[in-house]
Amino acid sequence: MAAKKRGPKRTTLALVESPAQLLNVVEWAFQAGLEGQTRLAVLPPRESATRLQLEAMVDLAREAGLAATWYEPRKSAASLVAVAWELFPRLVKAQRLVVGDPFSRFVQAVLPLADVSEVVVVDDGTATISFIAQLTRGDRLSRWHLAEGGRDVVIDLLSEHARDFFSPSERDGRSIEVFTSMPVQAPPGIRQSANTFAWTRSRFGPPVVVEAADVIGTSLVETGVVDAERYLAGVAAVAERFGAGRYFAHRREEVAKLALIAARTGLTIVRPDVPLEIAVRRGPVSAVMVSYPSTVTHTLPLVLLDTPVELAVADVPTTWLTPGAPVGAGDFLEHVTTTARKRHQLS
Repeated sequence: MAAKKRGPKRTTLALVESPAQLLNVVEWAFQAGLEGQTRLAVLPPRESATRLQLEAMVDLAREAGLAATWYEPRKSAASLVAVAWELFPRLVKAQRLVVGDPFSRFVQAVLPLADVSEVVVVDDGTATISFIAQLTRGDRLSRWHLAEGGRDVVIDLLSEHARDFFSPSERDGRSIEVFTSMPVQAPPGIRQSANTFAWTRSRFGPPVVVEAADVIGTSLVETGVVDAERYLAGVAAVAERFGAGRYFAHRREEVAKLALIAARTGLTIVRPDVPLEIAVRRGPVSAVMVSYPSTVTHTLPLVLLDTPVELAVADVPTTWLTPGAPVGAGDFLEHVTTTARKRHQLS
C-alpha cells in the first residue's frame, strides 16, 4: 500500500526586535507546540544593553528548539534594504507570521512582502494596550509615548497599511491572533489567547525568596514622559519606605541616571542580562518588589505565581509629567496601574 503524501509543514517566521518580544515568541511557540517549526528573524536596535539581552535570549530560544538568524538592519540605509531583500524569500514562503512590534517602521516596511494566511501579534509590553486600542478605533498605528509631530506621507502610508494588515478582512482571508498577558480585549474577528508564561515557569525556578525589598525601574524618563528629578525623588521615597536594597534597571535606562539613583538612595543597581521575567525566576528574588507603571506589573504576577513574593505598584502623579509628554500619557499610566492592581490584587 502506497504511503500517503504529506503536505509541507506550516512554516512560521517571527520578526523580533527586543528581548521581551523574543521571550513572548518562545512562550507562544511553547504553548502552541510549534517550537520546531518557528524561525526567528532577530532585528536588534543599536542599544548595547538591549543587544546583550537579545543575544542571551537567542541562546535560550535555540535551546527551546527555535531556529534563529541575527540580522543588522540599522547599521545604514543600505543594510536596511539588504536585510529586507534577504528576508524576502522567507516572507514569501512562510504561512504564518509572528510579529513582536507592530509599530516598528522596519516591520511595517516589509509587511507588503508577506503573503501569509495567519498572523500572530505577541506582547511588546504595555505597547500592546495601545495597539489593541488603536486597532479597535481604526487609528493609524503610533507609539503611545510619542507626541504628535509633523506628518510624513511615507510613514502614514506604512502605518495605514499595517493597520489594515493586522485587521481581520474577509477579502484577505487572513486569521489574526493576539497572544497577550495585558489587560486588553481584541476587536471582533481577532482571536485572543493568554500568555501565562508557562515556558518561563517550567524552564526556571521556582526561585529562592529572601526577606528584602527591590525597586523595579522604568524608562519613562528616557522616553520623555516623566521628569528626571521627580522620578529620582520618587525612587528615593519608595526605597526609604520599603527599605529596598536593589534597583533593577530597565534595559533602556541611561548610565548617568542610574549613577545618580545609586548615589542618592544607596540602592545597588542591577542590570539583568535577560528579561526581568527570567531574572526573577533564576533568583534569588526579594519578598517585596515595587514597580512604577510598566509591563512587569502585569507579567511578574504570572511569572511568580508559585511564590510568596508581594508585588506593589507605585503611582506616577501627573505633576511628574514633562511639558512634552503626549496628551493622555497620565491616563495611560493610570490605566496600567489600576488594571494591574485589579487583576492581580497588587498593593
